[in-house]
Amino acid sequence: MRICVYAASSRYCDPIYLDAARQLGATLARANCQVVYGGGAGGLMGALADGALASGGEVIGIIPRFMIEVEWQHPGVANLEVVEDMRERKHRLLTGSDAVIALPGGSGTLEELFEAITLKRLGIYFNPIVLLNIRDFYAPLQAFMQQVVAEHFMNDEHLQMWSLVNSVAETLPRIRATPRWREDARAHAAVKA
Repeated sequence: MRICVYAASSRYCDPIYLDAARQLGATLARANCQVVYGGGAGGLMGALADGALASGGEVIGIIPRFMIEVEWQHPGVANLEVVEDMRERKHRLLTGSDAVIALPGGSGTLEELFEAITLKRLGIYFNPIVLLNIRDFYAPLQAFMQQVVAEHFMNDEHLQMWSLVNSVAETLPRIRATPRWREDARAHAAVKA
């Protein structure tokens, strides 16, 4: 499986997040999953790559040219694809992935996550999206999305486009247990009365 992982670049977050990212990388590598991520060396991105590489995994980094110019790339990732901008990066991360895992992160991670959810709603992406809910990081987002549905900006069924897990050990079983998203997604993308 090719797993797209969205992750933060912050080095200053609680070490529990860095440990989870490292553990996720190792877990995916041991399961012979190809890890595709943003290509960075710092924060959760770097920890993810470190964990996968230390366990003999295949890691692909997709990184915009300007990040190479400021040397944000991971030096240990041999398969580093340099793209022109953030838009191309997001497209290349998701294209061909069999699943998405979102680690905790800031605006960039959330933007990538919401694009994947939007594409799933529109019937462009059909694979599992799993949020790694370390320390209940994604619980407020889940509550907010339930409010979005309650206020009729999305439908109840749209809450099934992603799932939350509370530990790294749950990620692959959740991915394997999640059915492909409905082929008629576009017919159900619009909000129902």
